[in-house]
Amino acid sequence: MSNKVERERRREERIEAEAHVGGEERRKKLLQAGAAAVFLAIVAVAALIVVNSSSDGGGDADNVKDTALVDEQLSGIQQDGLVLGDPNAPVEVVEFGDLQCPVCKGYAENVLPAVIEGAVAEGKAKIAFRNFVVISAESEPAGAAALAAGAQGRGWNFVELFYRNQGREASGYITDQFLTAIAENAGVEDIAQWNKDRKSAKFTGEVKKTTAEAQRLGYTGTPSFGIEGPGTNGLEVIEVAAPEDLVAAIEAAG
Repeated sequence: MSNKVERERRREERIEAEAHVGGEERRKKLLQAGAAAVFLAIVAVAALIVVNSSSDGGGDADNVKDTALVDEQLSGIQQDGLVLGDPNAPVEVVEFGDLQCPVCKGYAENVLPAVIEGAVAEGKAKIAFRNFVVISAESEPAGAAALAAGAQGRGWNFVELFYRNQGREASGYITDQFLTAIAENAGVEDIAQWNKDRKSAKFTGEVKKTTAEAQRLGYTGTPSFGIEGPGTNGLEVIEVAAPEDLVAAIEAAG
């Protein structure tokens, strides 16, 4: 083989190698850009939810709103504690939330309804709410009150109503009067028992337990979501920015 031919062969190999490296770099940049876009989309959705779910004017024990709306949304769906849906549903979605969290409020109003009215109502999935205290100590008695309502089969009504009547975080609105008003409008029948339960070590301890669980799983904010089903390896962390994210995750987990 002549030197000229050999040089030409090496030049072609070098061009091909450079093209391969360049392609890998481009793919890496595209992947990085895609990941950044997903992150920015989640941030944008969260910001929009906060803007659309301002807690100004909430926290009024004398003016609890949306009771009928919540009753209609949850009508006919089984509840067990703070688990909403058929207990035999193959997929479980877990939400770690703080009842004072305005983003959680936004998700309750704008993201979860489509899933509750779809996959949950159809028996394909159930949703468990677990307290994750991140805002302030005021969230602890609120979380225990939700658990106490759950003991009477009205836990999700309490959670949903609380979010729809949420006041400004850490402002002191979470009083006995406010919690009682939410419980009564949520349909808790035995308020005396609920009052006893919400102050018990069982439920105050449960709030601390699920908060520790969320931290152990690596969650740093609320709401945070996990999913478990036949198609998962135990409870897996999922990113949720829109209803379709939960729908897709439920389908994949089932």
